[in-house]
Amino acid sequence: MYERIRNLREDKDLNQSEVAQILNISQSTYSRYENGNLDVPTEVLISLSKFYKVTVDYILGLTE
Repeated sequence: MYERIRNLREDKDLNQSEVAQILNISQSTYSRYENGNLDVPTEVLISLSKFYKVTVDYILGLTE
């Protein structure tokens, strides 16, 4: 999952600060999500899936 959210961000040519701002969280919190040091809350997963136009299942690695 962590690699997928990083890849999605990089595919959109965004930096961590930009995505954190969209999610209304700090860059350091977002960085911990991407590095797997902090579990991604459900509401953040939903926000990411809507922003990137993918399913939560994709982000979680359940589908391709």
